Amino acid sequence: GPMYGITIAFKDYWSTKGILGSPWVGFANFEEIFSQGYFWKVFKNTLILNFGRLLFGFPTPIILALLLNELRSNTYKRVIQTIIYLPHFISWVIIAGIIFALFSNSGMINTIIENMGFSKINFLTSTNTFRPLVIISDVWKEMGWGTIIYLAAIAGISPELYEAAIVDGAGRWQRMLHITLPSILPTIAILLIMNVGGLVGGGGFDQIYNLYNEAVYDIGDVIDTYVFRVGLGNGEFEIGTAIGLFLNVMNIALVLITNTISKKVSGVGLY
Repeated sequence: GPMYGITIAFKDYWSTKGILGSPWVGFANFEEIFSQGYFWKVFKNTLILNFGRLLFGFPTPIILALLLNELRSNTYKRVIQTIIYLPHFISWVIIAGIIFALFSNSGMINTIIENMGFSKINFLTSTNTFRPLVIISDVWKEMGWGTIIYLAAIAGISPELYEAAIVDGAGRWQRMLHITLPSILPTIAILLIMNVGGLVGGGGFDQIYNLYNEAVYDIGDVIDTYVFRVGLGNGEFEIGTAIGLFLNVMNIALVLITNTISKKVSGVGLY
C-alpha cells in the first residue's frame, strides 16, 4: 500500500488525472533515462562521492571509538565525545556557511595563504578540490555520531577478557587488537553492509545543494540534485520516480551481494 506511488514510474503521469487516471507507458520512462548521457554523468558523480565517503568515512568512527575507549579519564572522554558528535546536529545550511567563510576566495584559509605569499586556491569552484572538500566535510560532520554505535558495542565486551589478557602480559595495543576489535567485528560487518547498500544512493542532497555551483556542475551534480531539478523543477514526476526505483533496486542488489560475501568471509550478516 505505501509503495503504490512507484507505479508513477510506469505511467505518463498527469496531476489532473491522478495516478489511477494516468496512462500506462511500460518501461518508456526508464528507456528515456538510460538514453540520456547526462544521467550517466550524475550517476558516475554519485558513485565517486559515495565511494569516497565510504572509503574515508566508514573507518574513521571505528578508529575514534577505539581511541576514545583507551582514554582513562571519563570526564575527558565525555568532553571529546560531545565535541566530535556536535556537528551531526548542525544543518548543512549552517555548515555550508562555515565552509564558505573558510574556503571561499576571500575566506580565512585563502587570506592566510595569500599572506604567506602563495596564490589563492579556488576550493569551491575548482574541479580538483570540490570533491575532496565534500568528502572531508561529510566525514567531519558524521564521524562523531558514528562512534556512538561502536562505543556501545565496546561497552558490551566482558571486562574479564581484558583482565585475563593483562594477567597474560598483553599491553594496551595488544588488548585493542586481539580483544576490542574482534569483539566489535559483527557490528562493523553489519554497518558495512548497510553503508555499501547506499553506495548508489542519491549522493547527499542537502550537502551538495548548499555547496555546489555552476563551475563544478560537471563533477558535483549528483542524482539527488538531478532528480530535484527534473522531478520538481520540470514537473516530470514519472522520471524522478523511475530514477528512484532504479536506485532502490540497485541498492537492494548491493545489500544482498555484500551480505553474502560478509557471511562467507566473517560468518556475520544481516540475516
